[in-house]
Parts: sequence; C-alpha cells; structure tokens
Amino acid sequence: MLMQETTHATASALMGGYSPLAMIVIDPFTDQLLAANPAACELLCIEQLCTEQTGIEQGMPLAAPFSHRLSASLPLWVSFTDEALVQKTAWSDDLVILDMLRQPYRVEVYAQCIEDSEQLLLTLIDRNKAEQRRAKAELGRQHRQGEVGWQRVEQVFERIEKQNQLILGAAGEGIYGLDAEGKTTFVNPAAERILGWSTEDMVGHDAHLMFHHTHADGSQFSVQQCPIHASFSDGQVHHVDNEVFWHKNGEAIPVEYTSTPIFEMGRLVGAVVLFRDIRERKRAEQQLRDALAEVETLKQRLELENEYLQEEIKAELNHRDIVGNSPAVAQLIKQIEMVAPTSANVLISGESGTGKELIARAIHAGNARSDRPLIRVNCAAIPRDLFESEFFGHVKGAFTGAVQDRPGRFELAHGGTLFLDEVGEIPLELQSKLLRVLQDQQFERVGDNRTRKVDVRVIAATNRELRDMIEAGHFREDLYFRLNVFPIDSVPLRKRIEDVPLLARHFLHRACLKFNKPGVRIPPAQLEILQRYPWPGNIRELENVIERQVIVTQDRRLVFDDLLLSEPPRSLSRNNSVHSVAHSSWQQSEAPLLTEHALSQRQQESTIAALSKAGGKVSGAGGAAELLGIKPTTLASRLTKWGIDPREFRKRKPHLSSKSHALD
Repeated sequence: MLMQETTHATASALMGGYSPLAMIVIDPFTDQLLAANPAACELLCIEQLCTEQTGIEQGMPLAAPFSHRLSASLPLWVSFTDEALVQKTAWSDDLVILDMLRQPYRVEVYAQCIEDSEQLLLTLIDRNKAEQRRAKAELGRQHRQGEVGWQRVEQVFERIEKQNQLILGAAGEGIYGLDAEGKTTFVNPAAERILGWSTEDMVGHDAHLMFHHTHADGSQFSVQQCPIHASFSDGQVHHVDNEVFWHKNGEAIPVEYTSTPIFEMGRLVGAVVLFRDIRERKRAEQQLRDALAEVETLKQRLELENEYLQEEIKAELNHRDIVGNSPAVAQLIKQIEMVAPTSANVLISGESGTGKELIARAIHAGNARSDRPLIRVNCAAIPRDLFESEFFGHVKGAFTGAVQDRPGRFELAHGGTLFLDEVGEIPLELQSKLLRVLQDQQFERVGDNRTRKVDVRVIAATNRELRDMIEAGHFREDLYFRLNVFPIDSVPLRKRIEDVPLLARHFLHRACLKFNKPGVRIPPAQLEILQRYPWPGNIRELENVIERQVIVTQDRRLVFDDLLLSEPPRSLSRNNSVHSVAHSSWQQSEAPLLTEHALSQRQQESTIAALSKAGGKVSGAGGAAELLGIKPTTLASRLTKWGIDPREFRKRKPHLSSKSHALD
C-alpha cells in the first residue's frame, strides 16, 4: 500500500513525463533513484522504458546507489539534501553528476521535498548548456543595443596588450600570450630579452615549435604533452618549475612558468604564460650541491681517519711493544730507530704472525708523520676487481654500485703512512699504477680524469718470497726495488725462543685485563713447555694459546701439556741454537735426550704411578691429577687416549709399583 502511494506521488511529481527539464525523484535515506522523466533519462543516458499512461520508468528504482553518480561531490550532496529536507526547498550549482557512462556534468539542481514523504523531486539543468544559452541571449541584447558583439580572439589580446602595456613593459618576468591554436599574440620586452626572439619573430607563430620543442636532454617534446597547451583543453592553471625554453642561438634556458587560461564570454580563447629565467638559481643550487658533496667527502674522510686513529690508540703504538731481549729483537729495534725518522719506503718480510704490522706501526710512530693516520690495506682481502677503487677511490657512476664519490686509501693516507700488508697479492696489472704513485705521488680516481697529488710514505709487508715471484713473472722487479729501499726481516719465534717467557707474561697480563681474570700465573714448568714448542703460527699463535688458557683455567694456573701432544717439536732437530736455548738447563745437568715415543712412554708410566699412589682417584685432593700437576679433564683425556681404566687401581695399595720405582 505504501509503495503504491509512493509511485502515485512520483508520477504526479514528474507531471506525466512531458517536462522539457530533467527531473528525477530521489529517496535520500535509501540512496535510490526512484524515477526519472525522459529529459533526465537522456541527460543521464538511462534507457527509457516509460509507459504511455504515467511516463514512469518501469526499471526503477535502479540497483546501484544514487551516491555512485556523485563522484567527489558526495559531501556537497549530503549537506544539500539535509537542507532540502529541513527547508523543503534547496538550490545548488556546485554539484557534478556522472551519467551511466561515467561522464561528468556540472549541473544546477533545484530540490523540492515531496509532500507527505521523505523523497525529493530534483530538477537538473546542464550548466554548460545554460551558460551557452545565456551567452547567446547576451549577444542578442548587445546586437539589439547597437554594440559590437562577438569580438575576434586577436582583438581580445590587443585590448589586453593596450590596457596593460605599462605593466608588461615593466615586468622583470617574461610574459607572452597564446590563442587557442597555440600561436603567439603578444610578447613583453622581458620575454624578448630572455629568449632572444623579437616580437615580430614570435607574434603569429607557434610558440611551442619555436622555443619549447625539446626537453633539456634533447629529446622531442610533443605538443600533446605540453602543460601550456593543456590549459586550452582543461581550462586549468598549470605551474612547472623545471623545464627549458630554447634561446634563438640554440642555448637551453632553465625556466619556471605558469600558464593561465583566458575565458571570454564563457569561451576559452587562449592563455597567458608568465616565465622566469632560473639560470642563476640553478647555478646556485649546483654550487650548493657541489659544496655539500665536498663536505660529505671530507666527512667520510674524517670518519675513516678517525677509525684508523682509534685503532692506533687501542694498539698503543710504539716500538716498546716489541717485546723481547734476544739479539734478533735488539737488531730489529736498531733498524726501526734508523729508518723511522726518514721518509724511505720499507719492505718487511717474514712469516705470518711474526708482528709485521707492529713493526710498521713502530716505524710510523717514530716519524714526523705520526700525527697523521697509519692507513692499513690488507691486499689479500681485497677482491681483484676492486683493487684500483680501494687504492685510488672512485667517482659517482664509475661502475655499478658507485652511488657516490669515495676517496681511496692513498688519499686517506695523505700526509701520513700507508701500510700495504701482503703486498705480494696485488694483481700484476695494478702494479704499474702503484709504481707510478710511488714515483710521482700522483693518481686518478676510477672514472675521473683529474690528477690528484699525495704525500704518502709506503711501508709494505709480505710473507712470500718476492724474488721467486719476480722470476715467475708475477711481480714487477721495478716495483720491488721501489718498495725495498730499506728491508727488514721479521724473525720467526722459533729463532728467538728465549723471548717466549717475556712474550708469554706480556700476553698473560693483557689477557687477564681483557677477560677480567686477575691473578692467573704460568708455572715455571709450563714456561719450559712453551719453549719446547716450535710455534708454527709464531707470536700470533702464542697470544691465542695464552688467551685460550686464561679463558678455560679454573685454578688460576695455566697448563700447556697438550701442546707437545698435538705438535712434535720439529724445530729442535732443525735448529741447534734453538735447542741449546730451550734446553740449556737439561744440557747442564747432562740429561739424556728422549724421542717422542720415549717421552710419551714415560708420561704413561708416570700417570700409572700417580693412579697407583692415589688409589685410582683422578680428581680432588690427593688425586692423580693433583699429584701430576695437571687438570683432571686433561688427565681424563689422556686415560681415554691410552685406554687406561682408573678403577683398576682402586684395590691396590697406595704405593709405587716396581715400574714406578724403576723410573725414580
């Protein structure tokens, strides 16, 4: 019953469907289009299925909500319908309605609340057609009054030019006008000065083809993509802050511009373009970018230098850290004191772990360059393709991944010292460039043609025999002589075995501080074991062994018995001087020499004697480990290795076996 009353009210409201104005009925609460007359169906592209009796569309209401036809006008629609429901009438010319094909229409809307219902009768008027009708009516009135009606577009611009001649002439920005076809209609003096084209050159010609035809990179600038010409179609103001106009002499002029459309009697007849030459601004911006890039480069350099300086501070750099009182160390310190004050290049040769970097730092510390950083380059750790960039730096875009300028190690070491560790690993093709830097103190960054000067002292180190590499064609002889101005041999630890106790105590002190374990000591018997070991890893291995034992010790006494079990003392048979130093006390007492097998046999016998005396007890007070002076875990490991079960000794009386007495 209610639906019938609504339909009847709708039919009456639409006046039988014969109104020339577009009229629709809307239910704002259900958001539905309930009815539309033929004019509204035509405006909104709705198929008409109207009956002859009522003129009401049989397909109403439409399934889609009416708000889908309002696009961005939805907030205005809500306030508009509220006003209509409260005031019973409302009017607006701000709404934009989309037809069924999603085409927008600017409309004037008259709303009237239908009596005894919450539905609205809307009358829609297409604003574009209404403005055209009003313009046509205005023209008719002007003709009837004897006035000149529709003026030609060129006359519009002439009038603008005459009225604003003084303003145009005084303006510092370039100003020119265009008609709807893109042809120039007027030009002010500033535009002539900036572009180099005279008024006679420009007026009547296509401005885009004359000075806006190409992008800054030389690529073609289609007129269909031009924001200035876009003003002719969309009637909007367009502002662009980074394009170029082309001077008459072919120079690209950076500009920013604003294109404003001109309407005459509701018709778009052209545009006015105001532009500004921004070359000075661009130069200032580029100078600022260059300055910021330079600041960033200096910042990076200072950060890198700071890292190296922090390393130097932590390393406590001076030759006093070269611990030892052997003749080899005394000779080494003498060489350092001789060469350190000079600027001569130094080549340090020696096995890995002998402290070549410590020697280099001591040389640097004794030179006037010590207030500048010592820059270390581990040549063995640099990928082959990155050697040149690492040594000499690169500029932005020099290769994939070069996203910014970066100084190289030579540049960072300017005024200081460059330490080339493992110099024998430098690729042969880069050695010539390194030689040039050593000879001329000049280089170029990768991807750059600017030659840079540096003042760098080079200290090189290697654990390889460079002479053999020269004969094999893997190292340049001229580079070898350039580096080997002052050669220093870093003596392996097995050739100065008398320094082991001093080094061990030195590393023990540092390890105790490092791991916060004070009071740890090395028994004299264990120092003797350290002197008997050949130390194939040299000083680095000794330091690592000390640190490892400091970490694992439970009774603040370091034990190194496992060293001789894992590595036979090869150096004893190869070096008589080492043997005499390591076993001087044995020689004085004329103790017999023991083979490794005999030494192991005696160790087993001593262990069996201790187990017998302790009654098979391994750890704790009075246990075999305590009697032997070793850790229980070490004893347990040996028993497992030898296949000895301590339980076999628990029933024996705690006295030495006959085999043990024989050993005594």
